[in-house]
Amino acid sequence: MYKKKSFFVTFEGIEGSGKSYQCKKLCNSLKKKGIDVTLTREPGGSHGAEKIRRLILTGLKDKFSKTTDTLLYLAARNEHLEKKLIPSINKKKIVICDRYIDSTMAYQVYGRGVKKILVDSIHKNILGNYKPQLTFVLKVNLKKAFQRIKKRKHINRYDKFPKKFYEKVQNAFIKIAKKNKKVYFVIENSKDTNKTEKIILNKFLEIFKK
Repeated sequence: MYKKKSFFVTFEGIEGSGKSYQCKKLCNSLKKKGIDVTLTREPGGSHGAEKIRRLILTGLKDKFSKTTDTLLYLAARNEHLEKKLIPSINKKKIVICDRYIDSTMAYQVYGRGVKKILVDSIHKNILGNYKPQLTFVLKVNLKKAFQRIKKRKHINRYDKFPKKFYEKVQNAFIKIAKKNKKVYFVIENSKDTNKTEKIILNKFLEIFKK
């Protein structure tokens, strides 16, 4: 039996890295072990945040500026925190989140050049102590990532960036991960095998039991 306690784990990576798939795999594996777990995502995860997600990912004829775009992501995060993340963590649930603050830093700050001070100042006011205890960064060969994206039934505007942009964003994720190796684990996920999900489950249980 595992002691009931809150635990917040996030998955990060570029489109086609397999992070959403691995989120679901970890969630299902933990449920089979009788562990109470909540699977969520960003942008989205709560009713209001999902509305903002649709606005962001569908795109509009009159495109938002990169700053407005970033503020929408942060607004969705605030909704998600208040309505889903904080209540779940306070109920001592395990929360698995598909994307979180590192995606904002990698895509908006490093990728699109939004000022870091803007993101940091808002995070300072909305995050509190609700930060991940474990983050998996999935690294992928870009050729493989594009192959996976092409197989998707639904494509959003974040699936259409050029190769150089994804390279920049993936390098940003790795850079972020290197700053705190106790919390971040970078995993190569270019091959379509079940090896990655086993590595993730074992690493999760190792950290969770501490």
